[in-house]
Amino acid sequence: MNDQTKININTKRKQYSDLLELGIVFAFLFLIICIYVPRAIWDEEEIFENQSRFHMENMYDVQSFYKSIMGEFDPDGLWAIKVVSSVRDSLTGDSTYLGEQSITLENKTFSVNVPKGYDIEFDTTFGFPMTRRDTIVDTTVTVVMFSEELTRNDTSYIQQKNLSKFIDDSNFVSILEQVPTQRVEVVNYYDSYMPDSLMYFCPVSEKPYLVSLKDEGNAVRIDSPIEETIVRRRYTVFAFKANNHGFINDGSKSWDR
Repeated sequence: MNDQTKININTKRKQYSDLLELGIVFAFLFLIICIYVPRAIWDEEEIFENQSRFHMENMYDVQSFYKSIMGEFDPDGLWAIKVVSSVRDSLTGDSTYLGEQSITLENKTFSVNVPKGYDIEFDTTFGFPMTRRDTIVDTTVTVVMFSEELTRNDTSYIQQKNLSKFIDDSNFVSILEQVPTQRVEVVNYYDSYMPDSLMYFCPVSEKPYLVSLKDEGNAVRIDSPIEETIVRRRYTVFAFKANNHGFINDGSKSWDR
């Protein structure tokens, strides 16, 4: 075997070795894709399912508020959204907008009966409970007051904002000191939002939710508009799938069963 033949054999071996290494790298990458891409698609499916059910819950709540001011449900979900949101806006501008009121929407004038506390219930229903920590800066004042019970002077520690009423008291003697203080206070509140027309549509199918009246109009049902499984290809090999997201029937959620 001459030297040229040996060189050719070694070259081919190196090429085979390089191809083998390249194949191993591609196989490893494909394995990673097969593990992580399906997980990402499942997460996407869950996100859309949760968003769709959140929309359905909002549509049911809208119907509940609509009935509280109109006395009945309305299968036109978009109209119900406009009415309940308009009443909330009116209460923002006028806190006395309660009881029998006239309202005009889309060139229609009709009456609504706004119950007391509508705005508070609206904001807590269409809102996310949140907490925050506020730093409160205050001044603690030490005052001397004459105590009739003890028949002698006594000291009290009060907040500066209450100082004036102590000074006006006939038993007030003097101020000993004023000390600036600060404290952290946990505040609970709702991050409120307004229901809008986007919530009337399924985020996957982009079709409106099905609103139907039951029990002679005394109950309402919200259904997902997805009738058949929606399949959308991802990277040719994989697929996003969305099945029917359930329903809410007179307040009972199918996914809570």
